[in-house]
Amino acid sequence: MSTIEKALAKQKAKENAESQLDETVAIEVNQATPSASESTSEPIAESAVVEKQQGKARDDMDGKQFGKELVLPLESLDNDGYVSLSSKRKLINEELRAIKRKVLANAFGPLANTLDSANLVAITSTMPQEGKSFTSINLALSIALEQDKTVLLVDADVLKPSVSKKLGVEDKIEQGLMDYLLGDVDDVRDIIYRTNIDNLRFIPAGKSSHLSTELLASERMAQLAHEFVSRYPDRVVVMDAPPLLGINETVVLANLAGQVLVVVEEESTKIQGLKQAIEQLDKDKAVGFVVNKTKKNTGITGYGYAYAYANHE
Repeated sequence: MSTIEKALAKQKAKENAESQLDETVAIEVNQATPSASESTSEPIAESAVVEKQQGKARDDMDGKQFGKELVLPLESLDNDGYVSLSSKRKLINEELRAIKRKVLANAFGPLANTLDSANLVAITSTMPQEGKSFTSINLALSIALEQDKTVLLVDADVLKPSVSKKLGVEDKIEQGLMDYLLGDVDDVRDIIYRTNIDNLRFIPAGKSSHLSTELLASERMAQLAHEFVSRYPDRVVVMDAPPLLGINETVVLANLAGQVLVVVEEESTKIQGLKQAIEQLDKDKAVGFVVNKTKKNTGITGYGYAYAYANHE
C-alpha cells in the first residue's frame, strides 16, 4: 500500500489519532467556529515587528510607491471559516498551524538545502472543486501570522481564478499575473498588491486569455517564479495552481516549486487519479497532500487535513 493510500485510509477511519505515518501530520477541522475555550489565539499584532524592521526596501519592491493596496474584509473571512487573524480563538488556526510548520520546516530547515525553490509552494488538486483555493488562502493567512516570515499568495489558476473572489476583492483588481505574462505589464511590482495584513502580499490572476495555459509553461513564468523565491529569503510563496489532471501545463508550473501540496476530497478523489497526478511530478520535489471535506462521525461535513510526503519513486 502506498503512502497516499495509507494516509487516506487513516483519515477515513479516524483511528489511532495519536499515531503517525512517517513524516505525517493528520488532523481534523470542524467547519463551525468553536468557542473561545476550544483553542488558542494567534494575534496578528505579532507579525508587525519584522515588517517595520525591513522598512522601505521591501515596501518599494512590493508596490508601495504605486499605491497598490487591497483592504481584505477580515471579519467576513473570519465568519466564512478562514483562519482568523484577530485574537478570536478558532480550531482552524490550530489545524493550519500543523500544516504550516511542516511547510516552513521544508522551506527553511535542513531539507531546504536539498530542494530547489524550497520556499515556493504550489497547491493543486487532481480535479476542480476539491478545496485547493480554500487551502491556499488559509495557508497564506496562517503564514502571515508568523513573526519572522512574510507570504506572497499567487492566484495562478488563470483558467478558473477564484482567490480574488473568495478574498472579497474581485472588483478592486486592476492587473495580475496574466497581464505580466502577456507582456502588458513590464514591472512585476505592478501586479503585487499589499494588503491590510502586514506580512501578506497578493498577486491576482489578472485578465483572461486563450493563451493562459501556454503562458503558465512559458520561460517568462519560470523566470518570474525564480524571482518570487529569490527576492526575499524569509518569504514563502503560496501559489494556487490549476488541477493536475487534464491540464498538461499545470505539471510544468507545479515543478517550478520546491514543494507541491495536492488537495484531495474524501469520498470523491480517486486513488488512481491521485497516483497518476503525483507520478507526473519531479521526484526531487517535496510532495504532500491535504485531505479535505471529511465526514465526521456525526454525519456533518467539515474540513479534515492530512499532510504527508508521497513516495513516487
